[in-house]
Parts: sequence; C-alpha cells; structure tokens
Amino acid sequence: MKVRDIMTTDVVSAKRGTPVNELAKLMGARDISGVPVLDDDGSVVGIVTELDMIVRNTRLDMPRFIQILDLGRIPLERRSDYEHRMRHMLGTRAEDLMSEEVVTVSPDDSVEGLAELMVKRRVNPVPVVENGKLVGIVSRADIIDMMAEEMEEPPGEQ
Repeated sequence: MKVRDIMTTDVVSAKRGTPVNELAKLMGARDISGVPVLDDDGSVVGIVTELDMIVRNTRLDMPRFIQILDLGRIPLERRSDYEHRMRHMLGTRAEDLMSEEVVTVSPDDSVEGLAELMVKRRVNPVPVVENGKLVGIVSRADIIDMMAEEMEEPPGEQ
C-alpha cells in the first residue's frame, strides 16, 4: 500500500507568522497532531506538533556549567541552544515553535517505509510532498485506521 492511499489531502497548514493561540485552537478543533508551516510558494519550511505546543508549558532548564574551583565556569551547552529553547517556550508565532528539519515522504512511498520512518525518527505527523509542494499529511492515527480496516476484511478479500 502507498502513502497516497492513507494520506489526508485536506491539510491544515500555517504561515510563519500564524499566532500560536490560533495554532492551538486549530489543532484542538480539528483533532490533529501537527500543522505544517508553509512559505508563500507552498513549500514546507517547518512543522508545529503537539509536542512543540506542550513544551511551552514546561519549565525552562537553565544552562548547566562545570565550576572549576573559583577560576570560572565552563558551559556544557552552547548559548544558542538555550536561546532556542527560550524562544520556543516564549514564542508567539509558528516560526518560533516550529521544527525546521521536517521529515517528509512522497505519495508513492510505501506505508511500511513510512511506519518505519515514524518509529525510528519519532516523527508525527509526516507531511507528504510532491514536486516540492505539500499534497497531504499522514499521522499515526491514519496508520492505525488502515490497520483496523485490514483486520475487518474477511480472509481472501485482501
């Protein structure tokens, strides 16, 4: 079975400047696990997931250091990593929260390959891109629905 057979084609998407509260309302109202962020040409430039939204309600971990006697402190992470976490937690627009390294698939990829990708890379949902443009999206729920349908089919009709 191909990704095109289970993907949702009526994709809810956002722009970089979409307010976070609007994203939260969209995700809740449509019961979706993520929203692709598109540029003006319709290309996927990021994705905001449920996890990105939930991170906003966690505590901000302060940067860690190693103290060397009274000589000084050595940071255990880059300052930019801390600034990224802070922007993610305090951001007000999609571009502040979105993951920019988006894992995508093609409509002609196999569902088996998609499932493996979702498990190994821990991604959900996965935008479906064809010729550089968003054409669909697949979530874990879509794969579960496919499995449920296959289990209902009488033997010999598969």
